[in-house]
This record gives sequence, C-alpha cells and structure tokens, in this order.
Amino acid sequence: MNILKAFRLEKSIVSKLRDLAKQTHRTEKYYVEEALKHFFAEYEDCQIAKERFNDPKSRVIGSEEMRKRLGV
Repeated sequence: MNILKAFRLEKSIVSKLRDLAKQTHRTEKYYVEEALKHFFAEYEDCQIAKERFNDPKSRVIGSEEMRKRLGV
C-alpha cells in the first residue's frame, strides 16, 4: 500500500536528487525510498550493537581473539 508523504528538503538536496534521477533515468521517489531503506537497516544494526555493548552479560572480545575465531 502506498501512502502519500510530503517533506520540505533543503534546496541542495533537492537539486542533487533531481540531477541523479535525470542522469540515471530513475525517479526521485526511487532514490528517497532506497536511502530510507539503507538508513533504517543501518540504524537497526547500530541499535543491536548498542544493546549488546550495554548488556552486562555480553562478553567483549579483542581483535586478536576475533581473528583467531575467524581463522584470519
């Protein structure tokens, strides 16, 4: 289901978005959706990392131990 949303963006962002859409023959909507998908995925990963870092039961290992576990 598509829902209409309206936002005010800085002129510089709108200009870059418009230029990118023209150059690639894609819609501005496509790039806004892709950017938001990537943002939310990264945000969720950061939240998980933050929760693990703040969990007193979570064990922190050093880079040497991590390399050993990965066989690098």
